[in-house]
Amino acid sequence: MKKTNLGIALVTGASSGIGYAAAKALQTAGYHVFGTSRRAASTGPDSVAMLTCDVTDETSVAKLVEEVLAEAGRIDLLVNNAGVGLFGGAEESSLAQARALFDVNVFGVIRMTNAVLPVMRRHGKGRIINLSSVYGFIPAPYFALYGATKHAVEGYSQSLDHELRTLGIRVTLVEPTYTRTAFDENLVKPDQLLETYEPARAGMTGVVAEAIKQGDAPEVVAETILKAATDPKPKLRYPAGKLARKVSILRRFVPESGFDKSLRKMLQLPA
Repeated sequence: MKKTNLGIALVTGASSGIGYAAAKALQTAGYHVFGTSRRAASTGPDSVAMLTCDVTDETSVAKLVEEVLAEAGRIDLLVNNAGVGLFGGAEESSLAQARALFDVNVFGVIRMTNAVLPVMRRHGKGRIINLSSVYGFIPAPYFALYGATKHAVEGYSQSLDHELRTLGIRVTLVEPTYTRTAFDENLVKPDQLLETYEPARAGMTGVVAEAIKQGDAPEVVAETILKAATDPKPKLRYPAGKLARKVSILRRFVPESGFDKSLRKMLQLPA
């Protein structure tokens, strides 16, 4: 049975992939959902109001929140999903490219959170869900800079949750592994390719493509987001999917040397 009146939800990056599935799942569960896209006139799930927002632009973020408040009067749930990937050796990206990645994946989360927190504080309640990744707590060869952004989101979210609990606001992390989206097709390429990394980079390209092909459907992650949004006793971390749960357990209990060996074997990297 469909639930009703769960509140007002705002989902960034809702025009495709995980964001689209999350907006749809939240709307079906009974949230009034607003989704965002960086480009104008993007479509989202039925009954989800799509608005334009560039999370790297503070003015755009402020305008978005004003538009939602003008129509709905409050924001009960923020899902920080918008993000980009970068694939290649860490040395192959310039500092400018690294800054651009952090501007979306980390500072975009901070901009959105800072814009929504005053609203949640006034109402004395709210929940913020930040999309992380298993690469937020394990090594990410050839995704080093992307993994660094997710590690940053994890550290930010852990501390922020402690700061906001007494105000009736909770912060949680959803941690997927590979998901069947266009993530690999939309990966940013390094801006200074080096020949020395080409063999391993080429091999990893195949590994990543196959992992995504065999990965979880976006709906699996969406259901985890819904669980995190509605859990009466929210946890800090919600692994999304069987592999994510397995990796989370292994990272906690397997000795570092064993985990390192297993990771390289899984990614088909030389021992």
